[in-house]
Amino acid sequence: MTRTSRYAATALMLTFLSANACAQEVKVMISGGFKAALEKLAPEYERQTGDTIVIIPGPSMGATPQAIPNRLARGEKADVVIMVGDALAKLEKTSQTQPGSRTELADSPVGMVVKKGANIPDISSEATLRNALLQASSIAYSDSASGRYVSQTLFKKLGIEKEAAAKATMVERIPVASEVAKGKYAVGFQQVSELLPVQGVTFIGKIPDNLQYITRFAGAVTRHAEHPDEGKALLTYLASPPSRAVIEKTGMIPVTSGDTAR
Repeated sequence: MTRTSRYAATALMLTFLSANACAQEVKVMISGGFKAALEKLAPEYERQTGDTIVIIPGPSMGATPQAIPNRLARGEKADVVIMVGDALAKLEKTSQTQPGSRTELADSPVGMVVKKGANIPDISSEATLRNALLQASSIAYSDSASGRYVSQTLFKKLGIEKEAAAKATMVERIPVASEVAKGKYAVGFQQVSELLPVQGVTFIGKIPDNLQYITRFAGAVTRHAEHPDEGKALLTYLASPPSRAVIEKTGMIPVTSGDTAR
C-alpha cells in the first residue's frame, strides 16, 4: 500500500466512524511507555471521531494487580491494549486479543535520570556508565521490559552484578523517575518515554548504543471488546504518518510500515 493510500484509508475510516456511528467510550489499557503519546494524540482523535478515549494505565507485565494481563484475567473490560510487544504476544497466544488486530506502534530506548539538582554523571560510554553506577548510592529500575533488561543483562554486561545487587531496587507499577524525584534513589532507569514526563528529575540521556535495549510497543483489539471497530480505528490512527511527529516528541521511535514485530 502506498503512503497516499494509507493516508486515504485512515481518513476514510475516521470519517466513516464519525459520520455513521454513535460516539463511544473506547477503553484502552496501556503501559507507561506509550501512555504519554496517547495522551497527546487523544484530543485530536476525539475531535475527529466524537469518541472518548478512556485510559486505563498498568504495566505490561509483573505481579501487581494493575498489570494489564492481570486486569484481563480478572475480567476487566478493555477495547484495546497497548503494551510491550513480547507481552502482547503472550496475550495473543492465549487468544485474549482478536486475530489480525495487532498493530506495531513505536520503539523505545532505555535512559537514565537523577534527581533535579543532583550532580549529572557522564554515561556516554560503557566505561563512564559503569563508573557512574559504581559511584551511585542506589539504583532503581522498573518492573517491566526495561527493568528486566537492566537487572538481568545490563549489570552483567558492565561486570558489576555483585555491586549492583546490593543497591538496586525494582520499582513496581509507578514511574521510576517519580521515586528518584522524591530522593529515594540516586539514579533510575526506564524507557525514555516514561522518564521524560516526570517532574523533579534531570534526564541524563540514553544509555550507550552498544548497551542499548529497544522495547517495541504494539496494540491490539481485545477478544471481548465492546467496540472493536472503534478500537481498530484508534490503532490505525496511532500508526498513521500524522501521528509520528507527536510520538517522536515523547522520546519514542515511530514504527514504519516495513518494520517487523519484536
